[in-house]
Amino acid sequence: MINNEELPIGFTMALAQHSDALNHFSHLSKSEQEKVIDGAKEKHSREAMRDYVENMFQG
Repeated sequence: MINNEELPIGFTMALAQHSDALNHFSHLSKSEQEKVIDGAKEKHSREAMRDYVENMFQG
């Protein structure tokens, strides 16, 4: 698992509110988790982060 210091706080909070996304994220490989985290680092509002987490494993 990724070191918590590497996770944006908004991403961590959004994951905590979406247990299905948290579960999916926790089962990714380290490199896949890093890609998801890189995407999260590009979000600059609470709404954008929430939308990102809600939709990151759909499609």
